[in-house]
Amino acid sequence: MTIERLTWADLDGWSDDDHEAALLAFLSASVALDSSGFRGLVESASAASGRARAFFEKYFEPHRVAIDANTPLLTGYFEPEVLASRTRISGFDVPLHARPANLVTIVSEADRGSVPVNTRTHMLETPSGLRVVPTRREIDQGALRGQCRELFYVADEIDRFIMQVQGSAALRLQDGTLTRVTYDGKNGHPYTSLGRLLVERGEIASHEMTLARLVAWLKSDPERARHTIWANESYVFFRELPSEVASAPIGVMGTPLVPGRSLAVDPAHNPLGLPVYVEAPDLISMTGAPFRRLMIAHDVGSAIKGPVRGDLFVGTGAEAGRIAGAIKHPVRFTRLHPRSALR
Repeated sequence: MTIERLTWADLDGWSDDDHEAALLAFLSASVALDSSGFRGLVESASAASGRARAFFEKYFEPHRVAIDANTPLLTGYFEPEVLASRTRISGFDVPLHARPANLVTIVSEADRGSVPVNTRTHMLETPSGLRVVPTRREIDQGALRGQCRELFYVADEIDRFIMQVQGSAALRLQDGTLTRVTYDGKNGHPYTSLGRLLVERGEIASHEMTLARLVAWLKSDPERARHTIWANESYVFFRELPSEVASAPIGVMGTPLVPGRSLAVDPAHNPLGLPVYVEAPDLISMTGAPFRRLMIAHDVGSAIKGPVRGDLFVGTGAEAGRIAGAIKHPVRFTRLHPRSALR
């Protein structure tokens, strides 16, 4: 990886961006930022309303990231909206599990996206010591029965799987109310991309693979879908967000995700809280024009690995899912390094 210092004039589209929106996204994680390498910038950012572009240009310097291997890639993620029930009833019998009381986090959640693929990130604490958490298939077959609470029930395993891949969901309950669940740990087994798996098996052509295409393939044969989903041994546990903070999904920093401004990154290469100017000229579905936008590293993901690998948070609901599921584009990252950190 090499990093080249640029000028603001080198960034295509920089002057046309909505810097005020980027500033709000930067400030949305102000508590986490104030305890990180961005200490001291939060107060200045808070006073920069109406002068956001000047703030970024005064306190940061742009540095383009280039790598010699691994194609730079931007994908998208979203928050599904799913029908659910708090109790098991006819038509809603697939559980969303709460975190087991004895689940131990071995690798911090902020770092789980940057560890080698087969690293155990979570284990179960038992009287005889730590042991491996059951796989997805074993959990579905009752291996944790009685060990973790069932928070909600959804209609099918495919809906649950998509929620687990995305890491959150907005749940529409039978009385019409909306609540949110978010990631609260996992079973520690490695994540396997079903899209990649089906391409390798020749089930779906690579150029046809989108989230919508994957979901359609899974829903066409529920029994086949169950066994295919089991190929991804990773299993996510959830918690319900309190009503006072349930107005938006939250990222690994514990702060709200901002559609079109929040970016999941590999924190081994890009620190959380870092402003990143993202250029994906081939991506036009977000704005109707080539995507060039200042984003904030708010989140991580098990499949997001490498210095120029990002996952763009699109928003909530089916339309956001349609857009996010089709994002798979070459990308350029320009990191905004705090000037104080360069001295």
